[in-house]
Amino acid sequence: MIKYKLICKNCNTSFDSWFASSQEFEKLKKKNFLNCFKCHSNNIEKTLMAPKLINKSKIGLINSKKEGYLKIDKKLREYQKFIKNNFDYVGENFTYEARSIHYNNKKRTKGIFGTASNRELQELKEEGIEAEIIPWVEDKN
Repeated sequence: MIKYKLICKNCNTSFDSWFASSQEFEKLKKKNFLNCFKCHSNNIEKTLMAPKLINKSKIGLINSKKEGYLKIDKKLREYQKFIKNNFDYVGENFTYEARSIHYNNKKRTKGIFGTASNRELQELKEEGIEAEIIPWVEDKN
């Protein structure tokens, strides 16, 4: 795990966030999954921060945090399994399908899930279409 101090270039809000690795940060940034909690902008950058050294007295605390992360990971995987079994995957067509259901009263026996950018989700919400972001854990991770 790596912790970065991030800054929103739109509203200058700074905040900390944890990532599995520096490569994971770059991957999420490239896919526009990083956004400012204040203004919802995707214009997020890393800032300078001092390294944090770990002493032996904190190892127990780190192990308990790791157990907490494992519990969260397990719960996310349970949600994902439920979603995969009970919803239709529409992939990149999520916003199109959501609008079709909302405006055209398109009938479906199941709900849908797929991928959309933060901007697309914001637009759906502005149109009165309910949609939520759920963290997705890759099976290989």
